[in-house]
Amino acid sequence: MTTLKHASLDASAITLHRDGRGPPLVLLHCLGVDHRFWDFAGDLASDVTLLRYDLPGHGASAVAAGPYGIADLSAQLAEILTANRIGRAHVAGISLGGLIAQQFAASRPELVDRLVLIDTTPRYTDELRAMWVERAATARTKGVAAMVDGLLKIWFSDGALACNEAGVRYVRETLAHSPGEGYALACEALKAADLRPLAARIVAPTLVVCGDDDIPSFLDAARWLASNIPSAELTWIAGARHASVLEKPEEARRLMREFLLR
Repeated sequence: MTTLKHASLDASAITLHRDGRGPPLVLLHCLGVDHRFWDFAGDLASDVTLLRYDLPGHGASAVAAGPYGIADLSAQLAEILTANRIGRAHVAGISLGGLIAQQFAASRPELVDRLVLIDTTPRYTDELRAMWVERAATARTKGVAAMVDGLLKIWFSDGALACNEAGVRYVRETLAHSPGEGYALACEALKAADLRPLAARIVAPTLVVCGDDDIPSFLDAARWLASNIPSAELTWIAGARHASVLEKPEEARRLMREFLLR
C-alpha cells in the first residue's frame, strides 16, 4: 500500500506531553478520545517517563487534510521521537493505538524496547470492516455523539456503566465532542489495515493484554498476536470489555509496571 503524506501528520503539528522520570514510555490512545485516556497510568511516572499526544483529528490535534493509513501514523510517531531527541522507548497502544504500535515496532525495531498491545488486532474481520464504513458515514452525517450510547456498551461492562465510573464519564464526554471528520478518517484507516504480515518482524518483548469480556473477534486477535509475535505473552483482565485498562486501572498499572520493569 502506498504511504500517504499529509502536512497535518508532521511532528510539528503535535504537542507531546511528558511526565515522570526514567526510560521513556510512549502511550498511544484509541479512537475518538485523546491523550488524557492515559491519565490512569500517572502513577507509572515514578518509574518511567510518560509520553502522550493526541492523534490527528483527536483532542488538540488538527483533523488531517485527507485520508491516511496506519503506516502514516507510525511514521508520524517516528518523527515525533526524532523531533524530541528520544531514542529507544517502550511503546504501549490500545485499539487504534495498538495498531500504530504494531506497525511501529515492526518497521522501526531499533526504536522499540518493550511493546504493550491492549485490546487490539492486526486486522479487523470482514464484518467489522463493513462496520467501519457505517461508522464513518454516521460520524460525517450525524456526528460521533449519535453513536456514544452504543459505543459505551462495547467499551465497558454493564457494571462499570451502572456505576458511571470516572473512565466512563471521560469516554462519554470526549466521544461526544470528537470531530466527525477526524473520527471518520480514523475509521477508514482502521478498515484498510492488515498488519498480519508484520507480526513476525516484531522483535521487542511484547505483552498482549485484553479484557476477557471483549467481543469475540478481539479475544481471537489477542490470541493470534500472542501466537505470532515471536517474544509475546498474553494476559487477560477479568470482567472488562474493550476499554479494559480504564475499567480496571489498578490491574492495568500492575501489569504494565511488572512487564516494563523486568
